[in-house]
Amino acid sequence: MQKITPFLWFDGKAEEAANYYVSVFKNSGITDTNPMMTSFVLEGQPFIALNGGPEFTFTEAVSFFVNCQSQEEVDYYWDRLIEDGGEASQCGWLKDKYGLSWQIIPKQLGELMGSSDRQKADRVMQTMRKMKKIIVADLVAAYELK
Repeated sequence: MQKITPFLWFDGKAEEAANYYVSVFKNSGITDTNPMMTSFVLEGQPFIALNGGPEFTFTEAVSFFVNCQSQEEVDYYWDRLIEDGGEASQCGWLKDKYGLSWQIIPKQLGELMGSSDRQKADRVMQTMRKMKKIIVADLVAAYELK
């Protein structure tokens, strides 16, 4: 049994949102649904979506971090989560059409920023801060700048 499960509050669109997220992430599925709640799993992580009403909405104070292995994976998740009314933010952050915040981050960002060469790592940080969607080639170019 999973000890901690994210519990997401929606205004009447819990099952719709769960189906959307399941369509975006591979190795995912709906595990249970009823008029009040939908349980689902994304890449092994269980979630519960509640039809709670309009009283509460999502904020950037909570987001889900998607650790991507390649630019292709960044592009895939970025494009899918921003479609149909999502909104790009800065530094790999976006809001999906339900207002939920996501960080779509390539593994290379952490690798380059973790360099012991602080000048290179700082250039990567400055380059990333100018981006909305993270572009790995631009990070590598900033890192390798002579």
